[in-house]
Amino acid sequence: MEITLLGTGTPIPDPDRAGSSTLVRAGSSAVLADCGRGVLMRLTAAGVFPPMLSAVLLTHLHSDHITDLNDVITMRWVMSPLPNPLTIYGPPRTAEVVDGVLAMLAPDISYRIAHHDDLVEPPSVTVVEVQHGDEFVVGDLTVRVAATDHRPVEPTVAFRLEHDGVSVVLGGDGVPCDTLEELCAGAHAYVQTVLREDIVRTVPVQRFTDILDYHSTVEQAAQVAARAGVSTLVLTHYIPSLPTGNEEEWRALAAAHFSGEIVIGPDLTSVTVG
Repeated sequence: MEITLLGTGTPIPDPDRAGSSTLVRAGSSAVLADCGRGVLMRLTAAGVFPPMLSAVLLTHLHSDHITDLNDVITMRWVMSPLPNPLTIYGPPRTAEVVDGVLAMLAPDISYRIAHHDDLVEPPSVTVVEVQHGDEFVVGDLTVRVAATDHRPVEPTVAFRLEHDGVSVVLGGDGVPCDTLEELCAGAHAYVQTVLREDIVRTVPVQRFTDILDYHSTVEQAAQVAARAGVSTLVLTHYIPSLPTGNEEEWRALAAAHFSGEIVIGPDLTSVTVG
């Protein structure tokens, strides 16, 4: 299985990092997890066009994880020569979000249908709202769902993708919790949003320091990976933005708690596991 960090940035605009998004490829399947700012630019750079996606997974409905969902829906629709339904899996209220996106796109959809004779129907989007314990199949992948702790954002979920005995957990945002650790048990790779508590605490702005209670630190992510027996820890969504050249400083914080492979880097960093 191949994991590509499409967007490793935060909600704050960054010229070098797109918003939260991760691509997992296995067999003939390509799954997009979250749809942050600039996702399609990074997806295309990774060699995948929107019509090639097998599904979209949403870990939660914070704006920085769904900013460009509209672009994914629109471009899949207009770039597909034949009808190509898209299935979006996410926590409760995902249908509400997608309905809102489609309502926002209504003028654009009407313009395109009026202009192109071969576009006779609006985008076909199916929403499946998931919760802890659910399991489903996407192409060549089996997907399991577990609850995560990103309160007061709730419910939020993590996904475990499995193919031919290889497994990847997409943790999303949040702090360590039992259900996440159970999902990670024995996984080949664990992808987790992380922050540097030591840096965040130096910024005397309450709206910024508020994030400390609902995001995993680098150290916490490493501890979860170690307890769960994960082989590879993949860090992403670096808070604050990770300056190029500082990767080893962050890696050292994780390595103090986790002895496996640690992946950290710019957008389009990719690793194959299994």
